[in-house]
Amino acid sequence: MFGYTVPSYGRLSPSDNGRYRRYYCEGCHQLRDGYGLTGALTVNYDMTFNTILLDGVTGDAADFGGTTRKLCVLQRSAADSELMHKMAGYTLILTKWELFDDETDLPSAKTKTIEFTLGRAIRAAEKEYPEYDRAVGDAFADLRSLELEGCKDAVLMGRRFGAGLSVPLADIAGDCFSDDLREVFVNLTAAVYLMDAIDDLDDDFMDGTYNPLLPEKGFVNAKSFIQSNIYDIASSVNSVIGDLQGAYSRVRPKMKGNVSLCDNIVYFGIPESAKRVMVGEAEAKASIKNVFSNRKKRTSAQARRIEIRAHIEGIALRSETKAPPVPPRRAIAATSRTIAGASRPGIGRR
Repeated sequence: MFGYTVPSYGRLSPSDNGRYRRYYCEGCHQLRDGYGLTGALTVNYDMTFNTILLDGVTGDAADFGGTTRKLCVLQRSAADSELMHKMAGYTLILTKWELFDDETDLPSAKTKTIEFTLGRAIRAAEKEYPEYDRAVGDAFADLRSLELEGCKDAVLMGRRFGAGLSVPLADIAGDCFSDDLREVFVNLTAAVYLMDAIDDLDDDFMDGTYNPLLPEKGFVNAKSFIQSNIYDIASSVNSVIGDLQGAYSRVRPKMKGNVSLCDNIVYFGIPESAKRVMVGEAEAKASIKNVFSNRKKRTSAQARRIEIRAHIEGIALRSETKAPPVPPRRAIAATSRTIAGASRPGIGRR
């Protein structure tokens, strides 16, 4: 589940754009320094946001230099930060359990290859942070039990999953952790889990893997399913993103830095990711699994930095690039209130 917690690049100030790039690159360097070159393969957008938010709350690494070497993966980390080192270990452990979950769902040579490639780095992270390994393993086990029970509430599943994943994040934040910050991570996980379920409808149907949104019968393809269920899906997406934004708005006044960058991601970037998923314009997720895969991109490389808006005009739900089939009029009215409304910040628009 990677690639949805990204900034709205078109809305980033030059300083925030540079700051975001420094955090992303520093995450890669922390992984390389702590766990070797193969560990650096697991750097991802979601852990970058977690680091930016936690660093903004704790002030652990308020300022550090950027990448200076052309072969950037060989550069040593610039931040002397316990928080970032712990996030690197957490990233590897989370990747370990995602691979385990994939292998349980659909065994493949690709997954085994990744596990072998990352084996030494993962074992080092397990040894250093056994408590993180137990907590993340328990979270995946809880999610698996809900799947085996046939749970169809994707938001509930995401929140339960997020509650487990927030245990290591509480340790990383230390004394700065709070119930509101926990709610940010719980709702963030729920939002990502729901978007991932929408994005993977076709793949999960073809692979026969579990997806709480898939109906027991009558599924044709993701486009027609979303069109027929646009009201319910949009309401769920809007609700969980609204809960995320509400929790973040309570954490925001206590932050020591990175406020405008986190504002961008929470109030614009994540809602825009949801819009892209809803209109079928999401890209293949940027994860370690896709490094070893030929999984197609769902948009062109150019679209990566272009804001794709799903907006409502009359009775047509459209993106800026193409128009999918027209949903029912009643659903359109609901969608205009939910998806479009979720992208508006509740505070401090920047």
